[in-house]
Order: sequence, then structure tokens, then C-alpha cells
Amino acid sequence: MLEELIVDIVGRDPVLLGLVGGIFIASLNLLGALLVLVWRNPTEKSLDTMLGFAAGVMLSASFTSLLLPGIEFASEATYRGVSVAGFELAGIVPVLIGFFLGVAVLDQGERWVHQVGPIISNRLADDIQTDGGTATADTQTSDSQNANTDSVASARLTSLLLFTVAITLHNMPEGLAVGVGFGSGNIGNAVSLMLAIGIQNIPEGFAVSVAAINAGLGRRWYAAVAGIRAGLVEIPLALFGAWAVVVAAPILPYAMGFAAGGMLYVIGDEIIPETHSHGYERVATLGFLVGAAVMLTLDVVLG
Repeated sequence: MLEELIVDIVGRDPVLLGLVGGIFIASLNLLGALLVLVWRNPTEKSLDTMLGFAAGVMLSASFTSLLLPGIEFASEATYRGVSVAGFELAGIVPVLIGFFLGVAVLDQGERWVHQVGPIISNRLADDIQTDGGTATADTQTSDSQNANTDSVASARLTSLLLFTVAITLHNMPEGLAVGVGFGSGNIGNAVSLMLAIGIQNIPEGFAVSVAAINAGLGRRWYAAVAGIRAGLVEIPLALFGAWAVVVAAPILPYAMGFAAGGMLYVIGDEIIPETHSHGYERVATLGFLVGAAVMLTLDVVLG
């Protein structure tokens, strides 16, 4: 069994197991991000389809991996929630608090990204033209065409930044959950959770890389790095969760709700409008439904 193999190699130290779990799920995120390197000539239609798929995965994961587990975790008899005026915050309450905090933070984050996006777009303009599939301007291109191209590139980069932030927020409680799982001492359940989160990290990492390509960024650098960077946060949080499980456990439902709120905000506000703005709404919707079904199937099979 995988559990026995991990114990034979790593031992039963919960902190070390948490570190290994974090590295494992981050590595699968890396694998998903690097898949973009073999996708040489993506079309607008295929990009919208894949982004729709990614949105479906994220939508399903928000419920199956974050909201519902968070409610279940906070409903356990052993859970000790924060008490406010003699009322213990447990069950769905901490998840809802985290959920609306996530929505509020992403709403404010969107405004910030829209402010800094054009600045970053200008700084990355040369790289976008070099390897992002965007045609470089020749001497015949008019000033108005250049301005329009810059505007489109800036808008797409803004969407990418917000999407990357949301994926990173989504990965944070996942890393924490893996660490808490190993810190609890139930290695069997922790390994199952690690595998489930790791497998879903493959489409997550790929989703960020696809979003980077869709924004016009370089395939060999920004696209892959954007996907990798979003998953690296899982390693320290997995380590923290195993090391400080007593501290991490009570805040886990809040973190899960927070990440789910941020993910659902971005899906509805950014990804779906983006995939439905190029004339490929049907395939984008089909990709969305397939992604939701795939993530649901993974959760049932591995859960």
C-alpha cells in the first residue's frame, strides 16, 4: 500500500510527512503547468474550451474539496470553534464567514489588479510579442491598431493576474489540509487526501498556464512559471499544518470557505465572461460541464 511505502521511506514524523505531502501536491501542480510546453499552437477556440474546462474543475472543486469538507470538518464533535457572546461558531457558520471574506478580498483585489495591470502589461510587452503567439507590429500597423492591441493585452493580463491570485488562494487551504491530515496522525486518510488534492492540482496548474497563454504571455517562461508559482504556496502551508495542527485545525473551515468564495467570484466575474467573448460560447460551455464532471468523478473515486 502507498501508506506503508510512505511510512517506510519517510517515517511517522508528522512534520516530515506534512512536508512530503506538500511537495507531492505542488509537484503535480508543476506537472500540470508544464503540460503547456507541448501545446505548441493553441487556437482561440481551444483556449476558450480549456479555460471553460478549468472553470468547471474549479467550480466543482470549490464545493467538493472546500465548502462541503469545511462544513463537515466544523460540524464534528471534536471541533472547537471560536465563541462569540457564548455562541460557538461551528458547522456552516465559519465556512460562510470565510466565504464572504474571500468574495470581499477578491472584489478588492480585482480593483487593485485593474489598476496595476496596465503598468505590468507595458513592462511585459516585449515578452508578450516574443513568445505569446501575438504578431509583432510592423511598419504598416497604424497607431490606432497598436493602441487597440495594447488594450486587449492589458485586459487579458488583468484577467490572468486575478485568475492566478484566485488559484493561489484555492491552493492555500489545500496545502493546509494536507498538513493537518498528517498532523492528526491518521496517515491513511491523509494519504487519500494528498492524492485527491494532488490529482486535481494537475488541471489547476494547467489552467493557470492556459490563462497565461490566453493573455498573450510567453509559453516557455511566463505561462509555465505562472502555473508553478500558484502551487508553490502549498508546501509551506502543508508544513505549517502538520507542525501546528492545534492552531491550524480551528481556522481550516474559514480558510476553505475563503478560498471557495474567491474561486467562485473569479469564475463568474472573469473566466466565464472571457470564454464567452470570442464567439465560442458553445464549446466553452461544454468544456465547463466536462471539467465539472471530471472533478466530481475524481472526488467520488478518491474520496
